[in-house]
Amino acid sequence: MENGIITIAHGGGGTRTQQLINDIIRKHLSNPILDQLDDSASLEVPETALAFTTDSYVVNPLFFPGGDIGILAVCGTVNDLVMQGAEPKYLSLGLILEEGFAVADLERIIQSTAAILKKTDVTLATGDTKVVERGKGNGVFINTSGIGIRNPAVNVHVSNARAGDVIIVTGTVGDHGIAVMSQREGLQFQTSLRSDVAPLDGLILPLVREIPSLHVLRDPTRGGVAAALCDIAGASQVGITIREKAVPVKKEVVGACNLLGFDPLHVANEGKAIVVCAQQDTDRVLALLHTHTFGKDAAVIGSVVSAHPGTVIEETAIGGERIVEMTTGEDLPRIC
Repeated sequence: MENGIITIAHGGGGTRTQQLINDIIRKHLSNPILDQLDDSASLEVPETALAFTTDSYVVNPLFFPGGDIGILAVCGTVNDLVMQGAEPKYLSLGLILEEGFAVADLERIIQSTAAILKKTDVTLATGDTKVVERGKGNGVFINTSGIGIRNPAVNVHVSNARAGDVIIVTGTVGDHGIAVMSQREGLQFQTSLRSDVAPLDGLILPLVREIPSLHVLRDPTRGGVAAALCDIAGASQVGITIREKAVPVKKEVVGACNLLGFDPLHVANEGKAIVVCAQQDTDRVLALLHTHTFGKDAAVIGSVVSAHPGTVIEETAIGGERIVEMTTGEDLPRIC
C-alpha cells in the first residue's frame, strides 16, 4: 500500500483494487462464499419466509468509545433482521473509501467487522469497494444488506400493538448517541460512557422462540425511543403512555443531555430493543431478558391504551404529562 493511504487507483478495478481486496479485506473476512469473488453470491436458502434489509453508515467520528463504523454496520443490519424475529444468515458489505484514508485505519475497521461477524455467526456473502476523490467522503462510508430466516408464525410488525399491551425497553437509553457526541470535535466532555452497539440476536431470538406471541419488536436507533414509540402508535393506531421515572437512563446520559439540550428519548441507541407484549407475558419476557448481559437492565416503561390513538404521552417525574413527538430535524447528526 503506497504511503499507507488509499489512492484513486485502489478503486479502479485493476491490480491496486485486487491488492486492497486480498491484503486487507480477504485477509480478515475470508470465507468459502466470499472467496468465490463473483459479483453476486450463490446462496442456498430453502426457506420461503425471509427478512431482507439494507442500510448505510456514515457515522462521525469513525471510531468512538465502544465501537467503530464496522461494528456499527454489522450490528445495525443484524438487529434490523432480528426485529422481524428473523435469524440473520447472510450479509453484504459495500465500502466507499476516500482518497487519502489511512490503510491502517481501514484494516482496524475490517478487523473489528470480522470479529463481530464471528460473534453473530453471520456469513459475509458479497461486497464491493469504491474510492472517491479526496474531500468527497468521510474516510469511509459503509453500506450493508442482510438476509435472515423468519418464522412465518411470528408477527412482530409495528402495526401489531394492542390496547392493554405492555411496553418494555431492554436497557438504558441514549448510550450510543452520547458516546459518539462525546468524541465529536467541539463537543467533548468528560465521560466514561461507551456506545451500546451490540448484536441483539442472542438476546431477542430466544425470546421469540420461547414467546412467539410477542406483538411488536423495534430497535430505537435514529430518533431514539421517542421515534420508535411514535412509529408503533401511528402504525397500530393506538395510544401509548410511558412513565419518565420508569425509563432507565444512565446518569452520564442525563448530564450530557442537560448540558447539550437534548431529550434522552430522542437520543440514538444501537444495542437496545423495544418489546411490546400482552400483559400476561410480562413476567416471562422480563425473566428471559434479565438472563442475558444485554438485557439485565430491561424494564417496563409504559403501556398501550385505547385513548389518544397515534399519540405517545409521558407522565413526567413531577406529576405532569407531555406529548412525546419525533424530532422535526436531526438533533444528533451522523450517529450511525
